[in-house]
Amino acid sequence: MKKIRKLLHSKKIGKKGRLFILIFLDAILIISSVLIVFFVLQNESIYPLIYISKWLIPSLIFLGLPFYLFSNQYQSLTRYVGAKSFYALASRNGILLILIAFISEILGLPRPSKSSWILIWITLSLLSTLFRFAARDLLINFDNANLQNSKRVAIYGSGSAAVQLVAALKVSGRNKIVCFIEDIPALWGRTIWDIPIKSEKFLEGISNIEQILLAKPSMSQSKRRSIIKLAKNKNISVMQIPSLDDLTTGKAKIDSLEPISIEDLLGRDSIKIDISTIKPNIQNKSICVTGGGGSIGFELCNQIISLNPKYLIIIDNNEPSLYQTNQELKNKVPKDTTIVPVLGSAKNYLLLKETFETYKVNIIFHAAAYKHVPIVENNPMTGIENNVFATKTVCEAAVNTNIEQVILISTDKAVRPENIMGASKRLSELIIQGYAEEEKKKSSNDRYYPMTLFSMVRFGNVLASSGSVVPLFKKQILNGGPVTLTHKDIVRYFMTISEATQLVLISSSMAQGGDVFLLDMGEPVKIILLAEQMIKLSGLKVKNNSNPNGDIEIIETGLRPGEKLFEELLINAEAKKTNHPLIFRAVENSWPFKELINELKFMKKNLDINEKSKVLMSLSKLVPEWNKFS
Repeated sequence: MKKIRKLLHSKKIGKKGRLFILIFLDAILIISSVLIVFFVLQNESIYPLIYISKWLIPSLIFLGLPFYLFSNQYQSLTRYVGAKSFYALASRNGILLILIAFISEILGLPRPSKSSWILIWITLSLLSTLFRFAARDLLINFDNANLQNSKRVAIYGSGSAAVQLVAALKVSGRNKIVCFIEDIPALWGRTIWDIPIKSEKFLEGISNIEQILLAKPSMSQSKRRSIIKLAKNKNISVMQIPSLDDLTTGKAKIDSLEPISIEDLLGRDSIKIDISTIKPNIQNKSICVTGGGGSIGFELCNQIISLNPKYLIIIDNNEPSLYQTNQELKNKVPKDTTIVPVLGSAKNYLLLKETFETYKVNIIFHAAAYKHVPIVENNPMTGIENNVFATKTVCEAAVNTNIEQVILISTDKAVRPENIMGASKRLSELIIQGYAEEEKKKSSNDRYYPMTLFSMVRFGNVLASSGSVVPLFKKQILNGGPVTLTHKDIVRYFMTISEATQLVLISSSMAQGGDVFLLDMGEPVKIILLAEQMIKLSGLKVKNNSNPNGDIEIIETGLRPGEKLFEELLINAEAKKTNHPLIFRAVENSWPFKELINELKFMKKNLDINEKSKVLMSLSKLVPEWNKFS
């Protein structure tokens, strides 16, 4: 078979040679169809057949083959023929026989009966289709037999998505489909294209499945978790079809398989949050997001755009990130919303003031910050200048332009910080609290004063955000390892980007001034277990002392300077419930506003002359929980 295929695709035969072979085979099928109807089925008396055959068979060949050729019958590739090919063949044969019957009527030639015409049409169409389907299956099976590295897969689902996936996989030949898996008992024991439909229990008892493909869009999160848990225990990799949005918009094909979503690694259901309840706070208003080019900033913009603001002003000092955010949001922007990308720093007071005044900004979400612990630890002056003084500048510009509300995006690393990044974010929180108290004083002295509400939202690690361990682990696994983590006992709170940003938006509608909003992050996750889970779900085994022949080793590199084994969300206050079950409020201790501002002036003066020790001394004074300065 291999030699035949090589010969057919050689220069010796070429495209014209292959075409001639197909035409020759169709000629044989035409002759066979007439002979079957006349001499096997004996639909006509024997004597007239000799006269009819003498002109009918040559007519079908000399008229039919050119007709097939010029009607593009030979354009489609044999390995991809399907149901449409059958309909096209039947139509061509019908037209051909009607044409010949009409000519024979005009010329007065002896003709077969009407039933014979119909039988010839049916027989010819069936033979042509069967020949092409047999050739297709022969080619596909030959390709599959020669694929030594094809994976044995089980497809979870048996609906239209699963069937389309099977069709695509059969053509590609990269996988050996063992079975469908379904949770509907009525389907167990049945087949689709001779592939059996099994129950979930089948997966528990097998050992020769290498991959599970999730092809059931309606599958619940809990069901996905149970399949993922089962796959992890058996070291079976899990892939999934693209989302319905990507399929319907043409961004992806059914066989563009993707790893399981990061949300599935949380071990809990994704939180469903209805942000439409705060639409009156955003609709037709001017909203500004600083740091809109970052992962959290972008998702904030993405969520806000769905609430129909009048303006969405995106401030970022990274030109490629700002461009990317602007491009992606352009396709989603409502007709009454204008996106304004502003390239610049949140430390630039004049830029902020002009922007806020020009677009009459109502609400600011301040997400601009340097957040990578090791980078800020090695570049403390830059980190402090950006995180601390950008926040102060935003607050100052907001008060001077009568902004309604400012919300700071903070982090659990600000609680009893062990590193400069966390300390700088804690000082940013103190600035927000200081301005909040000052605004309350002004409002109490003047009831007509247009008070700006300052608040902040504090949460833990966000999955798939810039700097998250999940993308790092994925890359390390893809490269064959090792997977590196700083300590085997390290734990972190995790949330998805969409969960975090939606809760930020909900929190903004609850602000009273000086609030610290905390998000319910669920149970903390042990990082080493997360790494092991990702390795196993990639179809690989963890390499360790108990399994020296494993695929991927997990290596401890030691805690980085300023890194903690666990994070906290509160400093010295108690969290109180809000009207949302996943959002809590606290009011923490803060500095008197004048003392805070004076110390910040001293810090800024030393920043400008690069007096690192004095800057860190000020940071230590304002954030006494950070005790690393000596």
